[in-house]
Amino acid sequence: MERTFSANVGCRYLLHLPEEIGARTVLVAALHGFGQNPEDMLRLTRHMVGPHHAIAAIEGPYGFFLGMGSDKVGYGWITNRRPAESIRLHHEMVRHVLQEAGSEGAIPAERRVLLGFSQAVSLNYRFAEAYPDSVRGVTALCGALPGDWDDARPGRLRPAVLHIARSHDEFYPAERTEQYARRLRLRCDDVEFQLLEGGHRFPSRAGPLWDAWLNRIVA
Repeated sequence: MERTFSANVGCRYLLHLPEEIGARTVLVAALHGFGQNPEDMLRLTRHMVGPHHAIAAIEGPYGFFLGMGSDKVGYGWITNRRPAESIRLHHEMVRHVLQEAGSEGAIPAERRVLLGFSQAVSLNYRFAEAYPDSVRGVTALCGALPGDWDDARPGRLRPAVLHIARSHDEFYPAERTEQYARRLRLRCDDVEFQLLEGGHRFPSRAGPLWDAWLNRIVA
Protein backbone atom coordinates (compact mmCIF):
# COMPACT_ATOMS: atom_id res chain seq x y z
CA MET A 1 0.00 0.00 0.00
CA GLU A 2 1.20 3.47 -0.83
CA ARG A 3 0.64 6.11 1.80
CA THR A 4 1.41 9.80 1.65
CA PHE A 5 2.14 12.34 4.34
CA SER A 6 3.23 15.97 4.62
CA ALA A 7 6.48 17.21 6.14
CA ASN A 8 8.09 20.61 6.54
CA VAL A 9 10.69 21.42 3.87
CA GLY A 10 13.49 23.89 4.54
CA CYS A 11 13.57 26.34 1.63
CA ARG A 12 16.17 29.02 0.85
CA TYR A 13 16.67 32.12 -1.24
CA LEU A 14 19.32 34.80 -1.63
CA LEU A 15 18.22 38.43 -1.40
CA HIS A 16 20.02 41.40 -2.93
CA LEU A 17 18.68 44.80 -1.91
CA PRO A 18 20.07 47.96 -3.55
CA GLU A 19 21.44 50.73 -1.35
CA GLU A 20 18.42 52.88 -2.17
CA ILE A 21 14.89 51.69 -2.94
CA GLY A 22 12.84 54.24 -4.82
CA ALA A 23 9.63 54.52 -6.77
CA ARG A 24 11.22 52.82 -9.82
CA THR A 25 12.83 49.92 -7.94
CA VAL A 26 11.35 46.52 -8.73
CA LEU A 27 11.66 43.16 -7.01
CA VAL A 28 12.78 40.38 -9.34
CA ALA A 29 12.04 36.87 -8.07
CA ALA A 30 14.58 34.83 -10.06
CA LEU A 31 14.36 31.05 -10.50
CA HIS A 32 17.32 29.10 -11.87
CA GLY A 33 17.29 26.26 -14.38
CA PHE A 34 17.69 22.52 -13.86
CA GLY A 35 20.95 21.58 -12.13
CA GLN A 36 21.81 25.19 -11.30
CA ASN A 37 21.88 27.13 -8.03
CA PRO A 38 20.69 30.47 -6.62
CA GLU A 39 24.22 31.87 -6.29
CA ASP A 40 24.79 31.70 -10.05
CA MET A 41 21.25 32.85 -10.77
CA LEU A 42 21.66 35.91 -8.57
CA ARG A 43 24.90 36.86 -10.34
CA LEU A 44 23.45 36.35 -13.84
CA THR A 45 20.22 38.18 -13.05
CA ARG A 46 22.05 41.10 -11.47
CA HIS A 47 24.23 41.39 -14.58
CA MET A 48 21.13 41.54 -16.79
CA VAL A 49 18.82 43.78 -14.76
CA GLY A 50 21.46 45.97 -13.11
CA PRO A 51 22.36 46.63 -9.46
CA HIS A 52 19.53 49.08 -8.74
CA HIS A 53 16.75 46.52 -8.41
CA ALA A 54 16.01 44.03 -5.64
CA ILE A 55 16.61 40.39 -6.57
CA ALA A 56 15.43 37.30 -4.71
CA ALA A 57 17.11 34.19 -6.17
CA ILE A 58 15.19 31.12 -5.02
CA GLU A 59 16.77 27.70 -4.62
CA GLY A 60 14.90 24.76 -6.14
CA PRO A 61 13.67 22.24 -3.54
CA TYR A 62 15.24 19.13 -5.10
CA GLY A 63 19.01 18.87 -4.72
CA PHE A 64 21.26 16.26 -6.35
CA PHE A 65 24.93 15.62 -7.08
CA LEU A 66 26.04 16.74 -10.52
CA GLY A 67 27.67 13.50 -11.56
CA MET A 68 29.16 10.32 -10.18
CA GLY A 69 31.82 11.12 -7.59
CA SER A 70 31.17 14.87 -7.74
CA ASP A 71 30.63 16.97 -4.63
CA LYS A 72 28.92 19.72 -6.62
CA VAL A 73 25.19 20.00 -6.07
CA GLY A 74 22.54 21.34 -8.43
CA TYR A 75 18.85 21.89 -7.84
CA GLY A 76 15.64 21.26 -9.74
CA TRP A 77 11.98 22.20 -9.56
CA ILE A 78 9.94 19.28 -10.93
CA THR A 79 10.04 15.80 -12.47
CA ASN A 80 7.38 13.69 -14.14
CA ARG A 81 6.86 11.81 -10.85
CA ARG A 82 3.89 13.35 -9.01
CA PRO A 83 4.23 16.72 -10.78
CA ALA A 84 1.17 18.19 -9.04
CA GLU A 85 3.04 18.16 -5.73
CA SER A 86 6.00 19.99 -7.28
CA ILE A 87 3.69 22.60 -8.81
CA ARG A 88 2.01 23.16 -5.45
CA LEU A 89 5.37 23.51 -3.70
CA HIS A 90 6.64 25.94 -6.35
CA HIS A 91 3.54 28.09 -5.89
CA GLU A 92 3.96 28.15 -2.11
CA MET A 93 7.67 29.01 -2.32
CA VAL A 94 7.23 31.82 -4.84
CA ARG A 95 4.29 33.34 -2.96
CA HIS A 96 6.28 33.31 0.29
CA VAL A 97 9.35 34.95 -1.26
CA LEU A 98 7.34 37.61 -3.10
CA GLN A 99 5.49 38.55 0.07
CA GLU A 100 8.47 38.41 2.44
CA ALA A 101 11.05 40.12 0.21
CA GLY A 102 8.45 42.56 -1.11
CA SER A 103 7.51 43.57 2.42
CA GLU A 104 11.15 43.89 3.49
CA GLY A 105 11.90 46.23 0.60
CA ALA A 106 8.48 47.95 0.71
CA ILE A 107 8.00 47.00 -2.95
CA PRO A 108 4.32 46.43 -3.84
CA ALA A 109 2.97 43.75 -6.16
CA GLU A 110 2.71 46.18 -9.08
CA ARG A 111 6.52 46.48 -8.99
CA ARG A 112 7.33 42.78 -8.74
CA VAL A 113 8.54 40.63 -11.64
CA LEU A 114 8.82 36.84 -11.83
CA LEU A 115 11.85 35.72 -13.85
CA GLY A 116 12.78 32.17 -14.74
CA PHE A 117 15.39 30.36 -16.80
CA SER A 118 14.90 27.00 -18.55
CA GLN A 119 12.98 24.50 -16.37
CA ALA A 120 11.46 27.22 -14.18
CA VAL A 121 9.74 28.98 -17.11
CA SER A 122 6.71 26.71 -17.47
CA LEU A 123 6.18 26.66 -13.70
CA ASN A 124 6.28 30.45 -13.59
CA TYR A 125 3.62 30.67 -16.29
CA ARG A 126 1.42 28.38 -14.20
CA PHE A 127 2.00 30.63 -11.18
CA ALA A 128 1.10 33.79 -13.10
CA GLU A 129 -2.18 32.22 -14.20
CA ALA A 130 -3.01 30.99 -10.69
CA TYR A 131 -1.99 34.21 -8.86
CA PRO A 132 -2.45 37.06 -11.36
CA ASP A 133 -2.23 39.82 -8.76
CA SER A 134 1.12 38.69 -7.33
CA VAL A 135 3.37 40.21 -10.03
CA ARG A 136 3.28 42.91 -12.69
CA GLY A 137 5.27 40.95 -15.24
CA VAL A 138 6.79 37.58 -16.15
CA THR A 139 10.19 37.27 -17.84
CA ALA A 140 10.77 33.86 -19.42
CA LEU A 141 14.29 32.95 -20.56
CA CYS A 142 14.98 29.90 -22.74
CA GLY A 143 12.07 27.80 -21.51
CA ALA A 144 8.75 26.28 -22.51
CA LEU A 145 5.06 26.77 -22.05
CA PRO A 146 3.34 24.21 -19.81
CA GLY A 147 2.83 21.05 -21.83
CA ASP A 148 -0.82 20.60 -20.85
CA TRP A 149 -2.01 24.13 -21.59
CA ASP A 150 -5.16 24.09 -23.72
CA ASP A 151 -5.11 26.58 -26.60
CA ALA A 152 -8.76 25.87 -27.34
CA ARG A 153 -9.92 27.30 -24.01
CA PRO A 154 -6.95 29.22 -22.65
CA GLY A 155 -6.93 30.71 -19.18
CA ARG A 156 -6.00 34.35 -18.79
CA LEU A 157 -2.60 35.80 -17.89
CA ARG A 158 -2.91 39.28 -16.40
CA PRO A 159 0.81 40.09 -15.94
CA ALA A 160 2.76 41.34 -18.96
CA VAL A 161 5.07 38.78 -20.57
CA LEU A 162 8.59 39.05 -21.97
CA HIS A 163 9.68 35.74 -23.48
CA ILE A 164 13.26 35.48 -24.74
CA ALA A 165 14.28 32.40 -26.74
CA ARG A 166 17.54 31.46 -28.49
CA SER A 167 17.93 30.55 -32.16
CA HIS A 168 20.07 27.45 -31.55
CA ASP A 169 18.70 26.26 -28.22
CA GLU A 170 19.44 22.54 -27.89
CA PHE A 171 16.51 21.92 -25.52
CA TYR A 172 13.89 24.37 -26.82
CA PRO A 173 14.38 24.60 -30.61
CA ALA A 174 13.36 27.74 -32.47
CA GLU A 175 10.74 25.96 -34.59
CA ARG A 176 8.85 25.29 -31.37
CA THR A 177 9.49 28.51 -29.46
CA GLU A 178 8.56 30.69 -32.43
CA GLN A 179 4.97 29.49 -31.87
CA TYR A 180 4.95 30.79 -28.31
CA ALA A 181 4.16 34.42 -29.15
CA ARG A 182 0.94 33.41 -30.90
CA ARG A 183 -0.01 30.97 -28.16
CA LEU A 184 0.73 33.43 -25.36
CA ARG A 185 -1.37 36.12 -27.04
CA LEU A 186 -4.36 33.81 -26.74
CA ARG A 187 -3.98 34.28 -22.98
CA CYS A 188 -2.32 37.64 -22.46
CA ASP A 189 -2.92 41.11 -23.93
CA ASP A 190 0.69 42.23 -23.39
CA VAL A 191 3.24 39.82 -24.88
CA GLU A 192 6.73 40.62 -26.17
CA PHE A 193 8.71 37.82 -27.80
CA GLN A 194 12.40 38.04 -28.70
CA LEU A 195 14.50 35.44 -30.51
CA LEU A 196 18.20 36.00 -29.89
CA GLU A 197 21.21 34.32 -31.45
CA GLY A 198 22.90 31.55 -29.50
CA GLY A 199 22.33 28.30 -27.67
CA HIS A 200 20.79 27.32 -24.36
CA ARG A 201 22.35 29.78 -21.96
CA PHE A 202 21.26 32.72 -19.85
CA PRO A 203 20.96 35.81 -22.11
CA SER A 204 23.03 38.15 -19.96
CA ARG A 205 23.28 40.74 -22.75
CA ALA A 206 19.51 41.07 -22.95
CA GLY A 207 19.61 43.88 -20.40
CA PRO A 208 18.55 46.62 -22.86
CA LEU A 209 15.54 44.55 -23.96
CA TRP A 210 14.57 43.97 -20.35
CA ASP A 211 15.01 47.65 -19.42
CA ALA A 212 12.79 48.81 -22.31
CA TRP A 213 10.12 46.27 -21.42
CA LEU A 214 10.22 47.14 -17.73
CA ASN A 215 10.03 50.89 -18.37
CA ARG A 216 6.95 50.31 -20.48
CA ILE A 217 5.02 48.10 -18.04
CA VAL A 218 5.94 49.78 -14.73
CA ALA A 219 4.58 53.28 -14.39
